[in-house]
Amino acid sequence: MLKSKLAAAVVAALAFGCANAYAGNTSPSDPANAPQDAQSNSQSAPSTTADDASKKAKKLQEVIVTGSLIPQVDVETSKPLITITAQQLKDRGFTSVADALQAGTFATGSVQGSNNSAGFTQSAKTLSFFGLDPSYTKYLIDGLPMGDFPALYNGSEAFNNLASIPIEMIDHIDILPGGQSSIYGSDAIAGVINIVLKKTLDAPVVDARFGWHTGGGGADRRVYAADGFTWGNLNFVGGIQVESIEPIWGFDRSLTRQYFTQGTTPATASRDYLVLSETQLVNAYYSPNQLNPGIGCSAVTGQFGGTEQLQNRANHGQYCGSQDSAGYVTETNKQNTVNLYTHATYDLNSNVQLYQTLLYTYDQQKFSAGSNFLFWQSPIYYDANLGDFVLAQHAFSPEEAGGYQNILDNNVENSVYLSLGAKGGFGQSNWDYDLTFNHSEDHLQERTFQRWTTAINNYFGNILGPNLGPDPLGFGYPTYTPNYQAFYTPVPNSAFRAFTGYSETYAKTWDNMLRGQVTNSSLFSLPGGDAGLATVIEGGNQGWNYSPDPRTLDGETYEFTDVSGAGHRSRYAGTVEFNAPLFKMLTVDMSGRYDDYNVAGGTVSHATYNLGVEFRPFGDLLLLRGTYGTAFKAPTLPDEFQGPSGYYSSVVDYYNCAKLGYTGGNVANCPGQLSGEQFFGQQSGNPKLQPIVAKTFNLGFVLSPFEGFSLKSDYYHYNIRNEVEVQSSDFLAQTESNCRLGIFDINSPTCQDALAKVIRSGTPLAPGLLPPITEILTPKVNVAREYLNAVITEANYSHVIGPYGSIDVKTSWSDIMTHRQQLLPGDPFINLLREPYYSTEFKSRVDGSVGWLSPTQTWGVTLYGIRDGASPNYLATLDNNYYSPGAGKLAPWIRYNLTASYSPIKNLALTLDIVNVLNKMPPLDRSYPGTESQPFNQLNYDVNGREFFVEATYKFGNAK
Repeated sequence: MLKSKLAAAVVAALAFGCANAYAGNTSPSDPANAPQDAQSNSQSAPSTTADDASKKAKKLQEVIVTGSLIPQVDVETSKPLITITAQQLKDRGFTSVADALQAGTFATGSVQGSNNSAGFTQSAKTLSFFGLDPSYTKYLIDGLPMGDFPALYNGSEAFNNLASIPIEMIDHIDILPGGQSSIYGSDAIAGVINIVLKKTLDAPVVDARFGWHTGGGGADRRVYAADGFTWGNLNFVGGIQVESIEPIWGFDRSLTRQYFTQGTTPATASRDYLVLSETQLVNAYYSPNQLNPGIGCSAVTGQFGGTEQLQNRANHGQYCGSQDSAGYVTETNKQNTVNLYTHATYDLNSNVQLYQTLLYTYDQQKFSAGSNFLFWQSPIYYDANLGDFVLAQHAFSPEEAGGYQNILDNNVENSVYLSLGAKGGFGQSNWDYDLTFNHSEDHLQERTFQRWTTAINNYFGNILGPNLGPDPLGFGYPTYTPNYQAFYTPVPNSAFRAFTGYSETYAKTWDNMLRGQVTNSSLFSLPGGDAGLATVIEGGNQGWNYSPDPRTLDGETYEFTDVSGAGHRSRYAGTVEFNAPLFKMLTVDMSGRYDDYNVAGGTVSHATYNLGVEFRPFGDLLLLRGTYGTAFKAPTLPDEFQGPSGYYSSVVDYYNCAKLGYTGGNVANCPGQLSGEQFFGQQSGNPKLQPIVAKTFNLGFVLSPFEGFSLKSDYYHYNIRNEVEVQSSDFLAQTESNCRLGIFDINSPTCQDALAKVIRSGTPLAPGLLPPITEILTPKVNVAREYLNAVITEANYSHVIGPYGSIDVKTSWSDIMTHRQQLLPGDPFINLLREPYYSTEFKSRVDGSVGWLSPTQTWGVTLYGIRDGASPNYLATLDNNYYSPGAGKLAPWIRYNLTASYSPIKNLALTLDIVNVLNKMPPLDRSYPGTESQPFNQLNYDVNGREFFVEATYKFGNAK
């Protein structure tokens, strides 16, 4: 009876997982070996002798520690491990897994997120270990690989999405910095993050939470329910979490409500109705009063909430615009998420346990990039009445669109993570086995609001009027006599709807892995204890498919193209780990792994190793530790199979601006047609890419002088080679300018590379200038090298203060000592800490918490603080130094969270969280120009501000 019910449960889990995976999303990851938590791995066997009893007692003390395959008694090993428990997540006021991990002192790098308007992955969140590439981190769920997100970070890289992991279903999170490929395989260069889900519940639980921001927007509602039961040999845990979050708009915050008023130039309203001369370098804007006599901008003053009016920009001229259009951008997304989780085990006998884990996620996110990405622009034409070559542009207002909230981009992700397995022991021996099948799948639907090229050009073509033939000067431009009165009139919503709509792109990733592990934690005796051995063999396949709407590839989506690509590959790997306590004071751990990928008729393979040493000269008082090893990252499927993908964007023509005298902070005043040249960018995958390889080591200590206190500090070194580089268009344009101006050696590899990738064509705007930039090429190649040295120091203290309860104090500090990168062979190394154009990472971060719990555990209060160190201001990133006029560093950013909990009755807990208690905004950066609508580094900061949460948790029955 029990067996039949178990079979039915397993079949139902498989059917549920596959059905939802087909309709939903999850993603693949590279092969990895995975520890399970102590509960799910502990085995027991009948004992008939004293030795058996001793072995059983030892086994009960052993736990699987992230970073090793062999169960161990000591949690502190040669590999420094950072653990965040579920209680710490709550006490520190973290509202999501992504928030908690991004606040870690190891996560000092700059990353894209939801406030990166018009970014490639605005619905996803990730992090950067010590400023290293986000894709260099291996993510695990219960020790097994987490799937990749279907869309590409920065348009080119596979990565993992942390945005929708259910925080209420977390038991703890392990963070392991340093290269870990000898255990976990590809991607584990910077470190490993293992998200361990709950395996048991002491009682059914219901939790409800509501949050709001004092600045407006961002209302958050979340409900969680979970239960579990034991039926004979069957143990089951299941839960569901549902959350809804409203967006924060730019107009909700004073810093982003209007164009920047405290910058290096006066606040400059958006150019919503503009006619621009292509022949005049100064005062090139034609006044609306000239083109629309007696009316000017008066017909459009109702736009953008009644803030549209005649504007004047120094040295440029007049136009119709709004200072408030800056605020119509979502700073955080609208999000609706549903998470479903189940975990079950069934003991067939004392040597066989079947287990199953299922995590399903539905995540919908909506966002807007604002009017800067919702416009029409004419081609250059000859205006017969003006006798000039001009172009016209119009940005659409919320009133024309029927409300921006009704045209939000809409991303829907469905993901499934499924693990099925059996584990146990071989008879009465010390050998254990674990056989696992792991499947992850991620489906993404991107509905992007578009302007249809043919329809929008037809609509404005009626305003331009009939083509009167080529221009009289023989340049081949069309001639028009536009109806400017119609141009300076709002577009009716019916017409707007006729030339706009949604494109639909579908993407998916999948990963299948069959993994077998055999472990013996008491292989033979050594003077320091029992030696341990673990071996793993695994194999599987993975795939990626990104299928854009065909209209994004044939030019029918206005000023918008998408990426395409698809591919799959098989892989296998073998791992061996040996742990030898040579003496009571000295333990050595050795591991090695071989990975092989079969792709496109070829093979990519790599072997890695790691040696760890633990030295305890004074027992538990002091641990000296260190590891040395290698790591790698195999080319991802997008690296190999991304098709030629194009995009339209604009870039500053730094060279032509410099020739006209506009450099440094003065670049913002460069004539409009040079400060935002439209170009077509193109990049593609490369199936001949080789693995990124690294050598890493760490040295550190753990000091525990008395009970309740520990101090640990670890130094990390990374030497990474063969990195894949995709340069930004802005970087290439600046480099090309510096090469042509003689700032860089024009014969250097970097200059020759930039000159080949920045393509100019057409007619120069003025004598002495080069033709405009029309195309920029950014292929992927194995060229870069990187060195990094960092240190993390942690202190923990807990103490019972008699009748006054207990206190718990934790603090952590990280510092990036050196970080250098060489982009191309033969180039000098870039100091990423001193050359801010290349990196805006934080050099240091400190966080800490002080918690108090009453003797009866009825009351609890925790104050958490985080300090992000200095980062470069805008001009420093532009000039690539800290000494140019106006360049410098921003003040540290310090925030505090306060959490208070109260249990009026045994089973009920009430919690108040205040996130960012002092409502700290990003450090004010006065070096931004007045043309900026988001005057802060969106890779480092946010404008979320103070947020309150009230939460109630009720446990039924006799909960602990």
